[in-house]
Amino acid sequence: MYEPRGRGGPTARRAAAETLVGGIRFCAVLASLAVTPGSTGIAGAALAAVAVDIAVVDRRAFIIPDPLNALAFVVGLAGAVLAAPEEPLEAILRALLRAAIMFSAFFAFRAGYRQLRGIEGIGLGDVKLAAVAGVWLDWVDLPIAVDIAALAALAAALLRRLTWGDLDMRAKLPFGAFFAPAIWLCWLLATWRHSDL
Repeated sequence: MYEPRGRGGPTARRAAAETLVGGIRFCAVLASLAVTPGSTGIAGAALAAVAVDIAVVDRRAFIIPDPLNALAFVVGLAGAVLAAPEEPLEAILRALLRAAIMFSAFFAFRAGYRQLRGIEGIGLGDVKLAAVAGVWLDWVDLPIAVDIAALAALAAALLRRLTWGDLDMRAKLPFGAFFAPAIWLCWLLATWRHSDL
């Protein structure tokens, strides 16, 4: 099938979008390594890359692939050990506890919303992504990441409504597209904050 290759054609827009995503991924990886060089920075850089991939896939297909969630989860456990090498077992147990609580809270929200409204409020991919947030972030940063993601999603919906006027208030929003970058951003800020102490 022929696609126009002019400036406004689908191929040109796709190429521009892929270039933008690549640039964002590159900058996020560099920021992770700049804030904390070494193995912890490498783990954060991996989170940055996976967060961008999750955002792109969720934005396009309204799904968060299990392999991406699993990769972010496993790298998060490694990151927890690298951040506290003197007590690796305790670091893993704390990360798993936070992950379990976040998973349970999001799963309860999902079940409650479905019970009340008769439709899915969030997908299982978002529930699993909440567990990823629990592995990567401390108790203080977890609600901040959720708030950032929720506010960013609402702002995007409002902007779309104001710009195109075609947003149905019951339309789906790819929450993972906002939540995954918020997890990385909160990790980055927390790491930067602790490096200054």
